[in-house]
Amino acid sequence: MYSVITISDSCADGKATDTSGPHLVNLIKGSLKTDTVNYLLIPDEEELIKQSLIYACDVLKVRAVFTTGGTGFAPRDVTPEATRAVITKEAPQLTLAMTLCSLEKTKFAVLSRAVCGVRNRTLIVNFPGSKKAVGECFQSIVDVLPHVLNLLNEGEIERVRETHRKVQAEGGTVEPSPPELFVHVCPHATGKGGVDRNSPFPMVGVDEALKQVLTSIPTTDATRKQLSRVNIPPFRASIKDGYALKSIGGAGMKKVIGYISAGDAVVQTNFTIDECFKINTGAPVPVHADAVVQIEDTKLVSRENDYEKIVQILTEPPASLDIRPVGSDLRMSEEVFQYRFPIDACQRSLLAAIGEPASVLKLKVAILSTGDELLHPYDTKGTADAGTQEGKIYDSNTTMLVALVRQFGFTEDQCEIQQRVVKDDFESLKHEIESLTGTVHIIICTGGVSMGDKDFVKPVLTALNYELVFGRVNMKPGKPCTYGSSKVTKFFGLPGNPVSAFVTFHLFVLPALRHYLATINETAPHPDKLSLPKITVELMDAKYVLDPRPEYARASITSRNGKLLASITGGQISSRLKSTIDADVLLALPAGTENKPYITAGTELKALILRSDFISRYE
Repeated sequence: MYSVITISDSCADGKATDTSGPHLVNLIKGSLKTDTVNYLLIPDEEELIKQSLIYACDVLKVRAVFTTGGTGFAPRDVTPEATRAVITKEAPQLTLAMTLCSLEKTKFAVLSRAVCGVRNRTLIVNFPGSKKAVGECFQSIVDVLPHVLNLLNEGEIERVRETHRKVQAEGGTVEPSPPELFVHVCPHATGKGGVDRNSPFPMVGVDEALKQVLTSIPTTDATRKQLSRVNIPPFRASIKDGYALKSIGGAGMKKVIGYISAGDAVVQTNFTIDECFKINTGAPVPVHADAVVQIEDTKLVSRENDYEKIVQILTEPPASLDIRPVGSDLRMSEEVFQYRFPIDACQRSLLAAIGEPASVLKLKVAILSTGDELLHPYDTKGTADAGTQEGKIYDSNTTMLVALVRQFGFTEDQCEIQQRVVKDDFESLKHEIESLTGTVHIIICTGGVSMGDKDFVKPVLTALNYELVFGRVNMKPGKPCTYGSSKVTKFFGLPGNPVSAFVTFHLFVLPALRHYLATINETAPHPDKLSLPKITVELMDAKYVLDPRPEYARASITSRNGKLLASITGGQISSRLKSTIDADVLLALPAGTENKPYITAGTELKALILRSDFISRYE
């Protein structure tokens, strides 16, 4: 874990935007291969700087704290003083290395008073306040930082000794070894049969794959309308707390002859122009009253036994003042709404208002996970312990997929879900899928769709006479995604890696669920509302290497002065489910080419919104 602290009065006051701090965060993530960098923005207050440094070192116990700002000669530049007050050892040669590097760029480098040092086992480094200078100074020391951090950590002493051996063997110098990167090379060729062991399924584009899915699902052009069977309000209702009276009587003294609350029966009794009823908001207006005067436009003249007796009306009330007529919100037989599925909170509230129950034909969904290695994560018998059974892992996919289906509004009264874990053999998988085919609308299966000896999904679908619509998609993650169609049941074979299942669910399964639920309820699906909403964002990361396939990276969103910025949530390997925790969007990255192998900060990209609260931070 690392910390970055930006020290700037103007940025802390919101008068300027911090560019050096986020830039430093990205440099640390890229160079030190970490996902965890705490970021803090504080003003140029010496005590606050000291407290922040001590908290990072002693409480958070980060490996290093990097500050930016407050190292110059201005009266408020006190970062060096605060740093010296908390460090236990100074590291002047790190400061010298930064100064020498900066002097090659500008003579004003001599004006920096930066301090480097150690507090207990935490390295503290002061950087200047400009984004450009931060980058230059960081690069001047980045090669030795791993060795410094190893020295501070007794658990990494063997790495220290290895570095020393290399230095001695090579005459005092050693080139830093770059971190070892394991690049997954995914085959894209389509197999031709025989000895060719590539997948025989051609890769289709994401848009084409979704089009093929939706085309295979039954549809209708019908519109299902809900009509009201009541008037709302069903009586003339008071809009205000006040006094119901006859407008012809005008202003003046009125005798209060009764009280009317919401839920009371309509008063049928006639009364004079010098009389009135005290009435609450929403209560039925008396038959012979034609105006309500709010309490604020009256004066209490007298009481009798704690009840109001005489009030003075201070304004001339026009007829119909503050009265909702019968059916003013909704008239009997009027169209309330046109159904959208799944039914949401607004539709449910309107149905409740007219006394109609929600009537939905349920979508039937089965969720399967394949794999002999899978254990149920909530085995109440205590026999499923992935920590003690070799080769076993907990099944997270089923839990995730059920939660996602429910999260997107497919409630129990609209969607019936079955869950099953299936063994990795042809007959077991065939038995399960055959038993579900024709009885459920959609099967969502994870695992068994790639090229392994136990990947039986495609052969099983073929044996059960499913039409294999596609067997590979040109995307990352999720290339092995498979889709099969029968007359009633539609089959999604999602990859077994959790993140691949997560991404392909959102891109393909969710639109299909929405489409199919609308169809079985005799309603035309809304094409623009089937897929996730799209927005345009700017990349925050300094640099991101593009995959040969279009990639859907998990990213968090920051709103900065109304502009949406996307930061990729750490390592994007398809098995790393943690990348979804802070993900607000799926960032649609283009395929890398020889001419464009990477993208940099500021690149505009399309993003698919994953959640309603999709902005993680406001700046």
